[in-house]
Amino acid sequence: ALQSYIGGCPEVTPTFKMNTLYVVLLLTACVYTASGCDTLKRLLIKKEWTDIFKSGADREKFGTMLWREFFKRDPSARDFFERVNGADIMSARFTAHAQRVLGGLDMCIALLDDEPTLNAQLAHLKSQHDGRAIDAEHYKELLKSMLYVLPDYMGVNRHDASAWADCLSVIAKGIGGF
Repeated sequence: ALQSYIGGCPEVTPTFKMNTLYVVLLLTACVYTASGCDTLKRLLIKKEWTDIFKSGADREKFGTMLWREFFKRDPSARDFFERVNGADIMSARFTAHAQRVLGGLDMCIALLDDEPTLNAQLAHLKSQHDGRAIDAEHYKELLKSMLYVLPDYMGVNRHDASAWADCLSVIAKGIGGF
């Protein structure tokens, strides 16, 4: 049996040090979980997203609100959307593109509780955006725009702004690589 003491202090034994290590690791895990997109937040976002992304008309309305706010905040971002007529967010070409973007977001939100598959989807979306020279600030402005329109769109059904911010950040960082 190990009878020696650590550092000349009889109160500090190897068992005491291991217990302290476990407590530190547990507290670290709790802080990480509380500050990120944890399981409960992911499930909440999935539930609330189904209220937002219901049907064609709801999807189109949400897309219009989102892109209007985004281009108001970040007018230079329209340049990334010349191919799909970003100058006119009401045009058929841009509306179709907006729905493709929201479809990708819908898939990512659906995968929030399946991290390996979510990471594969985010890597795929990142590869589609890598060659477009979109810097982190544009992704951050899109994220801010989404967080701005959510309360108006969801009304009283919106439960936790920090959950949306945390989980949408996971998606934005996965696609933008920042």
